Amino acid sequence: MIKNLTLSLFTLIPITFNYAYCGDFDNYDALKTLISEVESEGIYSKAELNDLFFEVERQKVTLDLMTRPAESVAQWKDYRPRFLTDRNISKGVDFWNRYHEALEVAEQQFGVPPEIMVAILGVETRYGGNKGRLKVIDSLATLAFDFPRRSEYFTKELKNFLALSKEQGLDPLTVKGSYAGAMGYPQFMPSSWRKLGIDFDGDNKADLINNPIDAIGSIGNYFKENGWQAEENIAFNATAAEANYDDIINNKELNTTNTLGELKAKGLTIQSTLADSTPASAIRFEGDKGTEYWVGLNNFYVITTYNRSTMYAMAVFQLSQAIKEAKNNPD
Repeated sequence: MIKNLTLSLFTLIPITFNYAYCGDFDNYDALKTLISEVESEGIYSKAELNDLFFEVERQKVTLDLMTRPAESVAQWKDYRPRFLTDRNISKGVDFWNRYHEALEVAEQQFGVPPEIMVAILGVETRYGGNKGRLKVIDSLATLAFDFPRRSEYFTKELKNFLALSKEQGLDPLTVKGSYAGAMGYPQFMPSSWRKLGIDFDGDNKADLINNPIDAIGSIGNYFKENGWQAEENIAFNATAAEANYDDIINNKELNTTNTLGELKAKGLTIQSTLADSTPASAIRFEGDKGTEYWVGLNNFYVITTYNRSTMYAMAVFQLSQAIKEAKNNPD
């Protein structure tokens, strides 16, 4: 009887559940703050955001990959073969041939050679074949709320992603990308897409997920806005008379910190007709055949704005040269 009475009482009491903050990040003050801030901008209602984040999941793989990116744990001899493959070169030539008109227009407009734009796509997504398998909102939320070292940056990217989703008519719960939240053919972060992504085919939409032509134009625009100089060199080999040039080797400061003349005075042999006053930095990699010395110029370091790594920039540069060579000299 008591049991039945208890059940009867419960059926008379209206029960409501508060679904706000009931995803993996429920009870996170940072999420509550973000929801409040995004709501205040009038893009989403609080109810929409509550429903959205109820579905968001914490991604351990995102945290694992963020703490050990390939650019920081691999040596050049292991990193280079991931991108400089016969297949990647061949597919790069195919992509160039297919979209040669858009690449030519982009070169004229932004001053970026076609082979560089193609190589970016080859390194980033294998020309659109691998745009990422993780939900972007999961990755960004995980890094915004559970990766303190870069929480501020990824919180801004999460806000930009929410705004971008509205602007582009995307479902924020279905868009997939990299573990860091990069998306589409060129793997732009949300803020870069909003700021530098462009409609390059005239359909009134900057679609970087499904439209390779918009991706081409957006890459060109990105490089120009980050300081690319048309018709200037990128990098070239150097040789060293001695094994230790630690005082001039620069792998941490991703910019030109010396001049060619200063590098020559330190003992690097540089085969170049450029003026000694040309800004440059020396780079050292451990390759298959031992230590490699390179000189990076302004455009080389512009590539590092895409991914903050000299190995990444060198992979893009060398892939671009291999694709250009293969295109100009078909079998």
